[in-house]
Amino acid sequence: MVTMNNRFLQNSALVFIVFIATMSGASAAIRAQVDRPSVDLNESFMLEIIVDTNTDSEPDLTVLEEAFYVGQVSQLSNTSIYNGEIRRSRTWTIALMPKSAGEQEIPSVTVGNEQSAPVKITVNEPSKEPPGEADVFITSEVDQAEAYVQAQILYRIKVYRAVATRQPALREPTISGAEVLVELAGDEKSYEAILNGKAYNVVERVIALYPQQSGEIAISPAVFEARVLRNARITGRKVFQSDAHTVKVLPIPAPPDEFQDAVWLPARDVRLSEEWSRDPERINAGEPVTRRVTVSALGQIETQIPAIMPPSVDGLNIYEDKPELSRRVEAGGIRGIRKDQYAIIGVNGGAIELPELEVPWWDIDAATWRVARLPARTINVKAVDVPVTAAPVVETTKTDVAERAVPPLMPGGFWQRVSQLLAAVWLLTVFAWWWSSRDPKRAPREPEPPPVYKRQAKFLRAARKAALAGDAAAVRSAMLDWGRLQWPDDAPRSVGELAERVATPLAEELQKLSMASYGPGPSEWDGAALAKSLRSITIVSADSRADLEDRLPPLMPPAGHS
Repeated sequence: MVTMNNRFLQNSALVFIVFIATMSGASAAIRAQVDRPSVDLNESFMLEIIVDTNTDSEPDLTVLEEAFYVGQVSQLSNTSIYNGEIRRSRTWTIALMPKSAGEQEIPSVTVGNEQSAPVKITVNEPSKEPPGEADVFITSEVDQAEAYVQAQILYRIKVYRAVATRQPALREPTISGAEVLVELAGDEKSYEAILNGKAYNVVERVIALYPQQSGEIAISPAVFEARVLRNARITGRKVFQSDAHTVKVLPIPAPPDEFQDAVWLPARDVRLSEEWSRDPERINAGEPVTRRVTVSALGQIETQIPAIMPPSVDGLNIYEDKPELSRRVEAGGIRGIRKDQYAIIGVNGGAIELPELEVPWWDIDAATWRVARLPARTINVKAVDVPVTAAPVVETTKTDVAERAVPPLMPGGFWQRVSQLLAAVWLLTVFAWWWSSRDPKRAPREPEPPPVYKRQAKFLRAARKAALAGDAAAVRSAMLDWGRLQWPDDAPRSVGELAERVATPLAEELQKLSMASYGPGPSEWDGAALAKSLRSITIVSADSRADLEDRLPPLMPPAGHS
């Protein structure tokens, strides 16, 4: 009877555990996020609803209709394996357009029994008007007319299209004046905008500029080129330009009085945090624990963030490890992240205080010095008592001395000789294997040809050299040799055919070379531009060649407006 009761209790406990596990798996975490936290009133944006499980429930989107126009909805299921664990998720992407300007809140969206957190978004009054009734135009802007050395300047390009285009190409501006470091701030974005009642497809590209010296930088107009498809006819190649810009770069201000050795760090926001490999309140003397200190700076790249030197603390041995550098893109630009890692070993027991960490930085929006701080903290190191047994004092007698004089049965030299013998046998075995496996009649091996990528690099260097010299025949020969290595089973027979297999700008320059070589009339090609385009080659896959003409991703007008 007792055994049956025990078995009943065990089965009940097992059912309860399975029930709890099922319930915990059924409750899926839901996240909501937008592709842009700030939009104009007449612009659309994307809302993503992400569920960390492959649920059959659908989100309730009716709560969005009060403040937003709800557009196309798409969904994606994803399965991944991480450390042997299968993870599934489901994502809904919803196109939204706000109905009013101001600070808006996207309400919680319900999926099954769970809800996402509300998301705030800023809706601005429309700031762009089309030039007349233009079907295609391009705009550009900088987020500040004055900046400091090494401070981020966001340069934004937008291409508006109300009609379909062919062979689109966006040429970024030329920057002159003070030396500038250029970084791409995130992926290209595509959305819809309505200006004066006309629907446009908008492609937006954001570039982060970091001037390296004071003075002035001049930004030439960005250029968009395309052939326009209108009334079933395609025009010749048209060129559209944005405005030019000038930015004044201010010198580095003096450091604050309390931080005379401060490293120059201009940013919009700086945060300081820490992580421990285990609870620092429970550390045994002699056992290492890892401390990770993270500094993140909005408006700065990760390589510009200064290292935090580990403090010298009595009672602790601190060893610095290699830092981890990364970045992410936010509404305010690039956020650089630096993680410094230290191994800490307590020498003696007791309470030991780690001093406060401070990082001075320059607030580029407020034009003032600020300090990011990580408060001091106390760690408790537990002393480890190792009992030491004292050797007993024994009176030495003549008999003891005589016994010690007798050699042991297996002296230390015995094992040393055994090890030497085994090593000799192993070496003889290796030599015998080598002698038996060698082929005395084998002819000397021919040197292997260099790998394909090295031969391709040789042809590309020859093509660049010929392009700069204006030698069209040498360029064609070198590029076709490169193409034979790239596509050994289907080599291109002309530079025109080769141009169809690569992306712009190389494709355009090869087409110009082809027209100059085989066209019906006189034509020119730019050797310097071709040489420049050969520095980076993007191969177009066979599946995507058919729609390549329509791509400056995505650069396509909304349906119904072509």
